[in-house]
Amino acid sequence: MSDHNHAHDGHGHDDHGHHGEVPHSTLSGYLKGFFLSVILTAIPFWLVMGKVFDKQSTTILIILALGIVQIFVHMIYFLHMNTKVEGGWSMTALAFTLILVVITLTGSIWVMFHLNHNMMPMSPHEMKNMP
Repeated sequence: MSDHNHAHDGHGHDDHGHHGEVPHSTLSGYLKGFFLSVILTAIPFWLVMGKVFDKQSTTILIILALGIVQIFVHMIYFLHMNTKVEGGWSMTALAFTLILVVITLTGSIWVMFHLNHNMMPMSPHEMKNMP
Protein backbone atom coordinates (compact mmCIF):
# COMPACT_ATOMS: atom_id res chain seq x y z
CA MET A 1 0.00 0.00 0.00
CA SER A 2 1.42 3.38 -0.89
CA ASP A 3 1.52 6.29 1.45
CA HIS A 4 -0.64 8.33 -0.95
CA ASN A 5 -4.38 8.65 -0.41
CA HIS A 6 -5.07 7.81 -4.06
CA ALA A 7 -6.16 4.45 -5.41
CA HIS A 8 -3.85 3.09 -8.11
CA ASP A 9 -4.55 0.56 -10.83
CA GLY A 10 -1.15 -1.15 -10.58
CA HIS A 11 0.30 0.72 -13.57
CA GLY A 12 1.09 3.95 -11.76
CA HIS A 13 -2.15 5.62 -12.86
CA ASP A 14 -4.75 6.78 -10.44
CA ASP A 15 -8.28 5.58 -11.17
CA HIS A 16 -9.95 8.94 -10.76
CA GLY A 17 -9.95 9.57 -14.50
CA HIS A 18 -7.56 12.53 -14.31
CA HIS A 19 -4.89 11.98 -16.95
CA GLY A 20 -3.82 15.60 -17.17
CA GLU A 21 -4.51 18.93 -15.66
CA VAL A 22 -8.21 19.66 -15.73
CA PRO A 23 -8.90 23.37 -15.50
CA HIS A 24 -11.58 24.22 -12.99
CA SER A 25 -13.48 27.37 -13.79
CA THR A 26 -14.92 29.68 -11.23
CA LEU A 27 -18.17 31.58 -11.24
CA SER A 28 -16.28 34.71 -12.29
CA GLY A 29 -14.79 32.80 -15.25
CA TYR A 30 -18.21 31.67 -16.40
CA LEU A 31 -19.61 35.19 -15.94
CA LYS A 32 -16.77 36.68 -18.02
CA GLY A 33 -17.51 34.18 -20.78
CA PHE A 34 -21.23 34.88 -20.56
CA PHE A 35 -20.85 38.66 -20.76
CA LEU A 36 -18.35 38.42 -23.61
CA SER A 37 -20.79 36.15 -25.47
CA VAL A 38 -23.67 38.55 -24.91
CA ILE A 39 -21.59 41.51 -26.16
CA LEU A 40 -20.33 39.54 -29.17
CA THR A 41 -23.95 38.70 -30.01
CA ALA A 42 -25.36 42.19 -29.41
CA ILE A 43 -22.84 43.97 -31.64
CA PRO A 44 -23.81 42.10 -34.84
CA PHE A 45 -27.47 42.56 -33.97
CA TRP A 46 -26.90 46.31 -33.62
CA LEU A 47 -24.88 46.43 -36.87
CA VAL A 48 -27.70 44.82 -38.84
CA MET A 49 -30.69 46.50 -37.20
CA GLY A 50 -29.08 49.94 -37.16
CA LYS A 51 -27.76 49.62 -40.73
CA VAL A 52 -24.47 51.06 -39.51
CA PHE A 53 -22.51 50.42 -42.71
CA ASP A 54 -23.58 51.33 -46.21
CA LYS A 55 -21.98 48.28 -47.78
CA GLN A 56 -23.49 44.95 -46.85
CA SER A 57 -20.15 43.21 -47.41
CA THR A 58 -18.53 45.28 -44.63
CA THR A 59 -21.27 44.24 -42.20
CA ILE A 60 -20.88 40.59 -43.19
CA LEU A 61 -17.09 40.65 -42.71
CA ILE A 62 -17.40 42.24 -39.27
CA ILE A 63 -20.06 39.72 -38.23
CA LEU A 64 -17.85 36.84 -39.42
CA ALA A 65 -14.88 38.24 -37.46
CA LEU A 66 -16.99 38.62 -34.31
CA GLY A 67 -18.29 35.08 -34.81
CA ILE A 68 -14.74 33.74 -34.91
CA VAL A 69 -13.89 35.66 -31.74
CA GLN A 70 -17.00 34.20 -30.09
CA ILE A 71 -15.92 30.67 -31.02
CA PHE A 72 -12.65 31.27 -29.16
CA VAL A 73 -14.49 32.74 -26.16
CA HIS A 74 -16.63 29.61 -25.94
CA MET A 75 -13.62 27.31 -26.33
CA ILE A 76 -11.66 29.07 -23.59
CA TYR A 77 -14.33 29.96 -21.03
CA PHE A 78 -16.84 27.11 -21.44
CA LEU A 79 -14.98 24.18 -23.01
CA HIS A 80 -11.79 24.99 -21.04
CA MET A 81 -9.58 24.18 -24.01
CA ASN A 82 -5.89 25.01 -23.92
CA THR A 83 -2.63 23.35 -24.89
CA LYS A 84 -2.12 21.79 -21.44
CA VAL A 85 -5.38 19.87 -21.11
CA GLU A 86 -5.11 16.15 -21.85
CA GLY A 87 -1.52 16.52 -22.97
CA GLY A 88 -2.53 18.68 -25.94
CA TRP A 89 -4.87 16.06 -27.42
CA SER A 90 -7.90 18.34 -27.22
CA MET A 91 -6.12 20.87 -29.45
CA THR A 92 -5.09 18.10 -31.84
CA ALA A 93 -8.70 16.94 -32.04
CA LEU A 94 -9.78 20.54 -32.66
CA ALA A 95 -7.25 20.96 -35.49
CA PHE A 96 -8.40 17.68 -37.07
CA THR A 97 -12.04 18.77 -36.80
CA LEU A 98 -11.28 22.15 -38.39
CA ILE A 99 -9.45 20.45 -41.28
CA LEU A 100 -12.42 18.15 -41.89
CA VAL A 101 -14.88 21.07 -41.78
CA VAL A 102 -12.81 23.09 -44.26
CA ILE A 103 -12.50 20.11 -46.62
CA THR A 104 -16.25 19.39 -46.38
CA LEU A 105 -17.32 22.99 -46.92
CA THR A 106 -14.85 23.60 -49.75
CA GLY A 107 -15.81 20.35 -51.46
CA SER A 108 -19.52 21.07 -51.10
CA ILE A 109 -19.21 24.57 -52.54
CA TRP A 110 -17.04 23.24 -55.39
CA VAL A 111 -19.56 20.49 -56.23
CA MET A 112 -22.53 22.89 -56.07
CA PHE A 113 -20.79 25.42 -58.33
CA HIS A 114 -19.95 22.78 -60.92
CA LEU A 115 -23.41 21.24 -60.76
CA ASN A 116 -24.92 24.67 -61.30
CA HIS A 117 -22.56 25.32 -64.20
CA ASN A 118 -23.04 21.90 -65.82
CA MET A 119 -26.81 21.76 -65.34
CA MET A 120 -27.63 25.03 -67.04
CA PRO A 121 -30.88 24.90 -69.03
CA MET A 122 -30.40 23.95 -72.65
CA SER A 123 -31.79 25.73 -75.62
CA PRO A 124 -34.32 23.90 -77.87
CA HIS A 125 -31.61 23.54 -80.51
CA GLU A 126 -29.29 21.78 -78.02
CA MET A 127 -32.14 19.52 -76.88
CA LYS A 128 -32.66 18.25 -80.47
CA ASN A 129 -29.05 17.09 -80.58
CA MET A 130 -29.42 15.01 -77.40
CA PRO A 131 -29.37 11.20 -77.81
